[in-house]
Amino acid sequence: MAISRRIGSEIKDSLGFFPVVAIIGPRQVGKTTLAKSIMEDVNKPTLYLDLELQSDLSRLNDAELFFSYHTDKLVVIDEVQNKKELYPLLRALVDKTGEPGQFLLLGSASPELIRHSSESLAGRIAYHQLFPFDLTEIPESASQNDLWIKGGFPKSLFAPGKDLSQKWMENFVSTYLNRDLLQLGLSASPTTIRNLWSMMAYLNGQLFNATNLANSLDVTTPTVKRYIDFLEDAFLLKSLHPFSWNMKKRLVKSPKIYLTDTGILHYLTGITDLNNLAGNPIVGSSWESFVVNQLMALKNNQITLYFYRTHQGTEVDLVFTKGLTVVATVEIKYSNSPQLSKGNYLAFDDLKAPVNFVITPSSDDYLFRQDIRICSLKTFISTYLPLI
Repeated sequence: MAISRRIGSEIKDSLGFFPVVAIIGPRQVGKTTLAKSIMEDVNKPTLYLDLELQSDLSRLNDAELFFSYHTDKLVVIDEVQNKKELYPLLRALVDKTGEPGQFLLLGSASPELIRHSSESLAGRIAYHQLFPFDLTEIPESASQNDLWIKGGFPKSLFAPGKDLSQKWMENFVSTYLNRDLLQLGLSASPTTIRNLWSMMAYLNGQLFNATNLANSLDVTTPTVKRYIDFLEDAFLLKSLHPFSWNMKKRLVKSPKIYLTDTGILHYLTGITDLNNLAGNPIVGSSWESFVVNQLMALKNNQITLYFYRTHQGTEVDLVFTKGLTVVATVEIKYSNSPQLSKGNYLAFDDLKAPVNFVITPSSDDYLFRQDIRICSLKTFISTYLPLI
């Protein structure tokens, strides 16, 4: 099933300006499929190399000579993190002409984890993160609940049956633990990382407490922090930081940590369908994670997301900012008849956003108060998010 990805046009625009463009994101998220569709549209010859294939790796034993034969092509290099020593050479090659659209790199790790790219190609490379499928991309055959339960990885979402979706997720998690994270440079026992990943699933959306995790895993607090940073750089976790600009309050300082895909969250917590989830204590945090991940993928690049919480219980799930200006807040409720807490109202008063939204699974769209609007996730994405 060929599904158009939302960022495809942005990547094509970047290829028309930057010598090097990179698509980054977790494994199996659809980077290769997207790159091959782009290869069909560019107005020049293309060459595809997959650095997980030994035959393609061998072609780059003398990479400078090999690339000299293909200067007229867009060269696509998949899983580029497997040969980090390429970056200084790519810099030298693209500087010869400065022409745009020379290389398209695909990587399963953040620029911070592959530091060579940010150091060697600064000013020459544009990064685009490919997220799992979002609500604007899935076909009508897949529902919001399908995306929530199975997650946005193509093979999980479109597997013909729940059992095959679970089997794919089992293989995905196992491969990350036993191969991919090790190849990226994580020096830790797969069992330890599996335990940490599972703990983070049960603690999804809660304040990060490294000391408690370290005690549970029998490792040091700095070690836990290093593991969490690594999993975030591998696009498996996401930190949401507290908003604190110019606030004269006793604010929470720890980030909240979310799994970046609810399909992985549900697999690690033993949830297989909506019935399992509906009666599970994590249903609220799972829905919150789903909404947060959707908005992270769909928000304007000028928007930064935070949460807001004080030690006195004043809180709201998301704060949308442009620079230092709060432009909106969002409270996420797993209910179509949501009830706001005193802490929510206090947060609205503290932050003084022009509008405060309460996002539900499928409620009507209506004003609850002059500055508070209740709506479904789909309505928020289609009607209000583009205006923020």
